[in-house]
Amino acid sequence: MAEDNLTLDEFGGAMLASEAPIELSDKTAADLAPVFDVPVNISAVLGRANMSVAQLLQLGQGSILELDRKVGEAIDIYVNNRLVARGEVVVVDERLGVTMTEIIKDGDQG
Repeated sequence: MAEDNLTLDEFGGAMLASEAPIELSDKTAADLAPVFDVPVNISAVLGRANMSVAQLLQLGQGSILELDRKVGEAIDIYVNNRLVARGEVVVVDERLGVTMTEIIKDGDQG
């Protein structure tokens, strides 16, 4: 059957799913109900530091690790390793928490 050996060129103007136009519809929270129980990993990053292995090995109890952020500067909030917000550290019932002060939209992660 020669018809079974089609090449991509023979499909002409076929679009990939990612190229198909997206139809917007009125979505509600109820439409998302199937994903409400999907676990996500949330991280609040106070800051970062770079050092050599030799410097790392010199750290001990009482050592101070200097981070790249200033006191009062917003921290980054990641969901599944993707920056989604910035916030401030707060204390909630003797535990640390984060108040979100800025939601990061796609493309605004700079």
